[in-house]
Order: sequence, then structure tokens, then C-alpha cells
Amino acid sequence: MSHKAGFVNIVGNPNVGKSTLMNAFVGERLSIITSKAQTTRHRILGIVNGEDFQAVFSDTPGIIKPAYELQSSMMDFVKSALDDADVLIYLVELGEKELKDEAFFNKIKNSKIPVLLLINKIDKGDQELVEAQVKLWQEKVPNAEVFAISALENFGVSQVFTRIIELLPESPPFYDKDALTDKPERFFVNEIIREKILLHYKKEIPYSVEVDTEEFFEDEKIIRIRSVIMVERDTQKGIIIGHKGSAIKRVGVEARADLEKFFGKQIHLDLYVKVNKNWRSDQKQLKRFGYNQK
Repeated sequence: MSHKAGFVNIVGNPNVGKSTLMNAFVGERLSIITSKAQTTRHRILGIVNGEDFQAVFSDTPGIIKPAYELQSSMMDFVKSALDDADVLIYLVELGEKELKDEAFFNKIKNSKIPVLLLINKIDKGDQELVEAQVKLWQEKVPNAEVFAISALENFGVSQVFTRIIELLPESPPFYDKDALTDKPERFFVNEIIREKILLHYKKEIPYSVEVDTEEFFEDEKIIRIRSVIMVERDTQKGIIIGHKGSAIKRVGVEARADLEKFFGKQIHLDLYVKVNKNWRSDQKQLKRFGYNQK
């Protein structure tokens, strides 16, 4: 029996639902999801195995014009996703009419690999709007197959998945057949904590935060975790902690609940806050946190 395998890379503007789509394909909550832009900072792989195929899905940061070094590194993840894709998914939101980066859009239009353009969140519009959007994107990206979906409602996702498998090249698997992702456990601890910060803090705070899990000890029934929340300024440290520690306690309680679901074990989570000045513009720090992998 022949075997298919390939990289299926998901790109698009911020907040179009890339992480929701990735999780729908994989059937696991690998990518964190919030309504804030730039929730995804890394390129995260989710691996789906069948008897005769392996689809390696890749969730990337939303396409933006970088304002500082961290954002430049995030855009490097997006560019690398285009380089190694066997199938490219270009995700847009219902009502959207353009990609923020014209040069990147031209690359998609001139791509030699199969492009699936998915119009997401169609549950938020009527049939007339959906049909008009399908026509618009068929004209804008004539090399793409256009699908209308709702990743959140899981509408149209299985049809897209079937088409992806058809398009995969013949190849042996790239990863072990029981692999779910390429990321280590500590990465998901960091992301779940960061998701709670994105949900509960306003303005610049979530974008000034990085999480570093310094200890991860797993026993048969419990995982003991020590994580540090990095901020850029002393004032941000105070905001993260909150009055008598109330804000950080809420982050810890909610993160622990999600971590227990994710790992299927009891979690003991210790959270600390440290000031790491200007880490977003420091090449050395960015490399330490898994950015600037060139």
C-alpha cells in the first residue's frame, strides 16, 4: 500500500481562526486561542496519522508588519511555512478583502504548490455574503481552491481534510506514527499560562510577557511545575501580581485546570514574576525563548 505524507501550512492575517482550525484538524487543543492579535508567536506542528497517510499541520503567527525584533522573528516563522509546504492553506475571515503583506500575497498567488483558500466564520454571515466572498477570492487567487467553512462550528472542516489528504505527495512518514506534535511538554505549559495572561490583562501587558518553565517533574499521579512569567518593566510586574497576589492567583488557578485536562494528571503549579528588561528586542533572549532560529 502506498503512503502519503506532507506539510500542510496554515497562514493568514491575525484573528482569522488559524489556531481553531489547526485544533479542529488535529482533534486536540495544541494552539492557544484568544480574541487578541498575535496570540500565536511560534510555529506549532500538529500531526495527524492515518493508516496510509501522515498530515503535518503547521499553525503560524498572523501576518503583520513587524514593529520590533520579536515580531520580525514571528514573521520568519510565517516565511519558513511557505518554504516547506506541500499544501498551503490561506485562511481568511468572512468579509475580509486583502492580506496585510502584499509581497507575501503575491507569493501565494504564484505558488507552485496546491493552495486551499478557506473563508472562515461563515456562521457570522448569510448565504448571499458567503457566495459573494467565494466569487471575490476565486478572482483574487485563481490558483486556489476556495472552501467556505466555520472552524469553530466544525462546518466544512472534514471536506477540506479529505481534499488535503488527496493532495499529499507519496512519502514515508516524517514523524513517529504515535507523535502528536514536535513541541516539548514545557512549551504547552508556557502557552497555556500565556493564554490566561492574554485573556485577563489589557493594553501592552500580554505582549510584554514571555513564560519560561524552569522545572517540570512528573510522577505517576502528579506533575510539579515551576514557571516564571517574564515582564519588561517593574510596573508590569506589579500589574501581573495584582492586589495581594489576586491577579496572578487567578492565572494560576485557570492555567492549572487546563493543564490537568491537557496532561490528564493532577498539577502542582508555582508561578513567579521576574523583570527581564527589553527582552522583545534582545536577540540573545529571543533565541533563549525559541525565536530567531535561523
